[in-house]
Amino acid sequence: MKKLFIVFILLGILFFTFFGECFSEEEIPIGMAVEFMDHAASAYISHEKGWFEEEGLKLTSYESYVTGMALASALARGDIQVAYMCLVPAINVYANAKVPIKIVAGTHKYGYGLVVDADKVRTLQDLERKDIRIGCVREGGTVDVLFHKAIDKYDLDEEKVLNNIQRMNPPKQILAIQMGKLDAAFLPEQWATIAENFGFKMLLMSQDVWPAMQGSVIVVKKELIRDHPEIVKKLVIVSDKATDWINQNMYAAAEVVVRQLQKAGGNLFPDQLSDITNRIEISPDVLFRSMKKLNYTANINPEIVQETIDYMAQLGYIKKTFKAGDILDLRFLEE
Repeated sequence: MKKLFIVFILLGILFFTFFGECFSEEEIPIGMAVEFMDHAASAYISHEKGWFEEEGLKLTSYESYVTGMALASALARGDIQVAYMCLVPAINVYANAKVPIKIVAGTHKYGYGLVVDADKVRTLQDLERKDIRIGCVREGGTVDVLFHKAIDKYDLDEEKVLNNIQRMNPPKQILAIQMGKLDAAFLPEQWATIAENFGFKMLLMSQDVWPAMQGSVIVVKKELIRDHPEIVKKLVIVSDKATDWINQNMYAAAEVVVRQLQKAGGNLFPDQLSDITNRIEISPDVLFRSMKKLNYTANINPEIVQETIDYMAQLGYIKKTFKAGDILDLRFLEE
């Protein structure tokens, strides 16, 4: 009788060990935030195809944000554990807002461009002219940091160029271009390619300014790694799967991302921006041309991350530099 009792105890332990892990994993709530851009293509595709659910990941929220800076603010909330976002705002939220995050994978390299009215801006030096109106996101955003990099690389007069900048988010820049109120705009994709559709010319791409530039990354809260590393591993697996699919089916991927952006846009933009989005057509052809300008890959070069951290410190956008290893946790890519 005693032996039988011990057997039942052991079987009970095995049952709760095996099935308890399964139940708890399925019940882990995951709040996810993504950017309203083809930068987050792997997330949009995984969401539409149900690949998160196939891996047993339960998304309790799935939110899109117009800019990486807005998304960075959302990361401070307790219900967001995962974000697909540009590297620069990830560094910003870690260094300035002290949000405990780790970068576990990349999503793409590059993905930004300077578009111009070719009748008014023929060379980069033309950006120094007082009559040139330049659109750019607010200070500390990825495009702003990249613009500073371009000013440095091409020896432009920083004061003259910055005096010409009008700060606004990408959709508003597109509307300003349509209305003839901008002569140049430094934009993330897909917005830069959309500007080309309105007659602007791509004068400079991020590949020209910052070779091997890391575009966007997958960010997770530290406690998710600590408490549920298996969840993080599955996120990386899904992202890898989506990235491979994008590279093998680029046009089909563009069609998926268009559908997802249309769904997200309906809930994303407040009433005062609805007229902007209604006038901006994002077609599969536009997305396809845009996505071809990115290098979709999960790989990250820590040296480039360190270079980005150091440059942001140099610009004063973070108080001091820190080691890339403090924000990177790439073990899930290496497994």
